[in-house]
Amino acid sequence: MFDVLVYLYENYWRPDACPDHDQLTRKLSAVGFENDEIQEALSWLDGLPKGSEGQALPPAGNSIRVYTAAEHDLLGEESIGFLSFLESAGVLPPAMRELVLDRAKAVGSGPIALDDLKVIVLMVFWSLGEEPDTLILDELFVDPDERLIH
Repeated sequence: MFDVLVYLYENYWRPDACPDHDQLTRKLSAVGFENDEIQEALSWLDGLPKGSEGQALPPAGNSIRVYTAAEHDLLGEESIGFLSFLESAGVLPPAMRELVLDRAKAVGSGPIALDDLKVIVLMVFWSLGEEPDTLILDELFVDPDERLIH
């Protein structure tokens, strides 16, 4: 499923640029994705806000997120730490964090790999028509082992 989501992010710069589900299914099949993987990704995408829905997000405020035991099991410490990093960096406001958590719960069992959580974060930004800061894109895409330290 995550490979399909990354493909969509890379090939459709906005969600409204995606064709309808039937046409998109045909295109993804032609590229080589399996039907069950495509259907899982499209179903997952249906849970994201689209277009102007994203503009209805409440403004960022001061809040502290306490994760439940079930959320800890689903996300794992590494993913929770990454979400906290994004929040402290000021790029993931509470409303977007909750969208990320909702979509992580839609994946199912955990713990969710950090790379998969990064795709979820990216897709939330994508669905809202927002592009993350360049440094955050680096965090979302570049393998830490491949980074050059200056």
